[in-house]
Amino acid sequence: MRWTLIPKAGNLDRLTLVDYNSDAPKDNEVKINVKAIGLNFADIFAIFGLYSATPDGPFTPGLEFSGVVKEVGPEVKEFKPGDDVMGATRFGGYTTQITIEQHYIRPLPEGWTYEEGAAFIVQGLTAYYGLKYLGRLGAGENVLIQSAAGGVGILANRIAKKFGARTIGAVGNEAKIPLLQEEGFDHFIIRDRKFKKHLSEIVNDHPLDVVMECIGGKALKASFDLLAPEGRLITYGSARFAQPGKRPNYLKMIWPYLTRPRIDPQKMIEKNKAVLGFNLIWLYHKQEKLNRLLTELIDLDVGPQKVGHTFEFRDIKNAIQLFQTGKTTGKVVVTVNEYALR
Repeated sequence: MRWTLIPKAGNLDRLTLVDYNSDAPKDNEVKINVKAIGLNFADIFAIFGLYSATPDGPFTPGLEFSGVVKEVGPEVKEFKPGDDVMGATRFGGYTTQITIEQHYIRPLPEGWTYEEGAAFIVQGLTAYYGLKYLGRLGAGENVLIQSAAGGVGILANRIAKKFGARTIGAVGNEAKIPLLQEEGFDHFIIRDRKFKKHLSEIVNDHPLDVVMECIGGKALKASFDLLAPEGRLITYGSARFAQPGKRPNYLKMIWPYLTRPRIDPQKMIEKNKAVLGFNLIWLYHKQEKLNRLLTELIDLDVGPQKVGHTFEFRDIKNAIQLFQTGKTTGKVVVTVNEYALR
């Protein structure tokens, strides 16, 4: 087994390939030869030591993967060697082989590639949990989806359409608009200096009911200001803190931190609005709830994630650095094969 391990959080250059001999799977565990790995912003924050859920000491980043079952524990009945699967893990995904409890994996849907399987679970669950369980999105309601050309944004649009909602996609530049058109967003908007003005024009005749927010700063404040009564703003990230570079630039983070929006609870009462924040990591140890959400998401049949960029395992640092720039569309995926480590 060969995996990527970070000896101590704080610097991308600390990602190191380490050989490791894995033990046989326990009763309810499955050993998987990893074929693809999905990247998420949580990986970057964990590598930089900015994520509260980051393990102490050495750890392996990565939250999702796909691959082929190599070996199963004696109590495993649903999977067998040779099965194609996709799964989620609470760190440990940047690896060529993983052993994990069977509850955290699912069969790879028929016709999906390994890359599509590794791209789906974390961002799909983020979009689904945010829209349905926190946002309570209903038919005919309007939802603003920030970072609409990214992995969560694409799946959030498809899920919202399943609920009969109208979608507004927000992106950082015009180059991403064609993807939003391809994905069937009802409206799209550039996140520029006139963002609030243009958003107000779009929602003038149609109240803004739900916001999926992952940017922070002025974008969050503008969205909150334009929420209709009983509106719900779901915040699940702060992409503006994910600065390009191999280590955190704390000087550049000071100003965004000091100027982050302050939302007065008293005003929330007066305006009848709600802000709900979450991260998906906490769900990992709530097996029953996680399994129910994952089953519901797969049954919704929104199709495979759009994979926008692929890298080989040996180029994982380059993949992360591109992901940091915010210039990607769809999902960034790292592939693993017998040649990837040469």
